[in-house]
Amino acid sequence: MNDVQDATTRYLMYGLLPGWFVPGIADWAMHRRTRIEDTSGTKESAIHALMMTEVGVPLALTLLCEVNPLLMTVQLGATAAHEATALWDVRTAVRSDREVTPVEQHIHSFLETLPFAALASLMCLHPGQVRSLLRGGRGDPRAWRLVPRRRPLPRGYLAGIGLGVAAFVALPYAEEFVRCVRGSRRRRKNRTVREFVERKTSS
Repeated sequence: MNDVQDATTRYLMYGLLPGWFVPGIADWAMHRRTRIEDTSGTKESAIHALMMTEVGVPLALTLLCEVNPLLMTVQLGATAAHEATALWDVRTAVRSDREVTPVEQHIHSFLETLPFAALASLMCLHPGQVRSLLRGGRGDPRAWRLVPRRRPLPRGYLAGIGLGVAAFVALPYAEEFVRCVRGSRRRRKNRTVREFVERKTSS
């Protein structure tokens, strides 16, 4: 049993979590290729930031805190919210002029299923806490409090994940949002100039 738990923990820490960066950066590249700044623009880019927050907050809590009913409730709620926001994201994209290619849709399938895979693995590692959650945390005075990990994860590992998030999530999507804001300003300016010319011409 310990071997299975160790293998599952290593899979989460060194496989699934860093592997999440790959479809994330691929999705950003697809947005750039289909010129999001000239189509769905800041609205879709803001939705992307919301989805990253829905994943990032429970992820940070899981890395720093003990798994208990409160943390699992946060994870379940965030996963459900992420799925709903993902539907909103795709609807926003397809209703704009931005082409959502089959490749991008396939990338989305990875981004949508990874939270479920991570949560399922975590629940398998902590069946006692799942049972406690189903009982409403009765008998556990720490069930509904955030409790720092008794055995903190290695600082080097946490630093590496932090650098990965900065390099493959925060910076690319911040660049996307800035690009969309600039595109929106450029369109407003062009529209203002066009309206001014039209008024001059009609007069």
